[in-house]
Amino acid sequence: MEQYQLKPIGTVRNDESGTWIVLEPEYIPGLEALEGFSHINVIWWFSGHDREKDRSVLRTEKPYRDGPGVMGVFATRSPLRPNPIALTAAEIIHTDQEKGLIRVTFLDAYNGTPVLDIKPYTPSLDRVETPGVPVWCSKWPKSTEESGCFDWGKVFNFS
Repeated sequence: MEQYQLKPIGTVRNDESGTWIVLEPEYIPGLEALEGFSHINVIWWFSGHDREKDRSVLRTEKPYRDGPGVMGVFATRSPLRPNPIALTAAEIIHTDQEKGLIRVTFLDAYNGTPVLDIKPYTPSLDRVETPGVPVWCSKWPKSTEESGCFDWGKVFNFS
């Protein structure tokens, strides 16, 4: 089997000042021309779930209250998956190119989480006008903006 190497470009920092992506110094030049984009897609590693037993989980029992009794991992956003890779679209609040910092409104990653890559969010490639979802999750928020005020505790069967 082929082996692939991934090297984090930075880490997530969550503190009293907000949520930041802190780039490793050698990747700071990659921020050039990012200004003007309102959002980025952040690809990050579920580092807290990178164990062999977590990578072997392919089905899970009812993670969502209104969902099916058993779901395949590819139908969930669970951190338990063959490759613990995550993707979050995040709104940019501020970029400091000299220090290699990007402040974002929200990132569903823990402090210290490795960031693998950043791509600009572009509606022509990233936005779907009329996405389809199963009935059991059709009442979820229709945007990341709406998700911020949504009570996700009513959706999940775990804390």
